[in-house]
Amino acid sequence: MNASTGIRRNRRTALRLGLVALGMFGFGYLLVPLYNVACDVLGLNGKVGRNGPEAVAATSDPSRTVTVEFTAHVSTGLPWEFRPVTKRIEVHPGETVTVNYYARNQADETITGQAVPSVAPGRAAAHFKKIECFCFTEQKLGPREAREMPVQFVVAPELAPEVQTITLSYAFFNVDKAQAAKYGATPADHHDHDHSQGHAAAGGKG
Repeated sequence: MNASTGIRRNRRTALRLGLVALGMFGFGYLLVPLYNVACDVLGLNGKVGRNGPEAVAATSDPSRTVTVEFTAHVSTGLPWEFRPVTKRIEVHPGETVTVNYYARNQADETITGQAVPSVAPGRAAAHFKKIECFCFTEQKLGPREAREMPVQFVVAPELAPEVQTITLSYAFFNVDKAQAAKYGATPADHHDHDHSQGHAAAGGKG
């Protein structure tokens, strides 16, 4: 093997190693968005999955009526008033419905909260499809600010016929643990928040 042949081989080897390194970098760069997509779809890591209109498109069944009740809870450490504007409605499976919750920051400073939803009975959760919801993102309210927060949903026609009432509940938490402690939150309250998000990731939340 002469010197020129060795140089060419070394260049080819270096080129191959460079391509491998570039490919590994590109794969690592894509891992984060791919992970986020997986979390959104599967409801992992505390992320609440959402259903677009194309995912919940269904024909309304006017022959059947389901009662949907709405409740609200505010965690210690979040000085907000939070309640459903409408406490109960009758819907037809397959019908797209929009309701509102009301939130008001009672403090003299800006506070950011995160709502964690739950659906009861548990077997109805898979058939309660949220299209748009304030629980998909954190909600920031300025001092004394009030706002109505919409929820758009569909009850899937596949819901078991013996399920005649569904309850949609939201628990609102202060995302800033230090700020929450100032308003009376304890480590147990933070544990409840983490447990609620973990339960949502496991599929217990709608």
